[in-house]
Amino acid sequence: MEFANVNWIAVVAGTVVAFLFGWLVYSPMLFAKAWAEGSGVELTADSRPPMGAMLLQIAGLFFLATVIGVTATINALFAAILAILAAASLTISNGAFCGKSRAALTIDAGYIIGAGILMIAAQGIL
Repeated sequence: MEFANVNWIAVVAGTVVAFLFGWLVYSPMLFAKAWAEGSGVELTADSRPPMGAMLLQIAGLFFLATVIGVTATINALFAAILAILAAASLTISNGAFCGKSRAALTIDAGYIIGAGILMIAAQGIL
């Protein structure tokens, strides 16, 4: 079975690190203002992320980290890269349909690609 040899510690670590990377990318320290303006989201001093969206983000990151973990068991790095690029492309497509700016689309895609790189790194390190 594909899951028998998955490094679950690396999957969980990749998920957590990718989630924290998202906090940084979408924080006021980096791209929060540009992303919000380009996405039609109004940020206020007391703005909080919607919990449902945060839970789905964690689930999606876990699923992607699991795909990368499975590909690591068979040395299929190219398949992992394709999965990351597919996720980034679908994110861009969805955002483009919603009318996001080029900056917001770039931030979203950059986050997915960066998260994927971190997940691959977790598999390689752990």
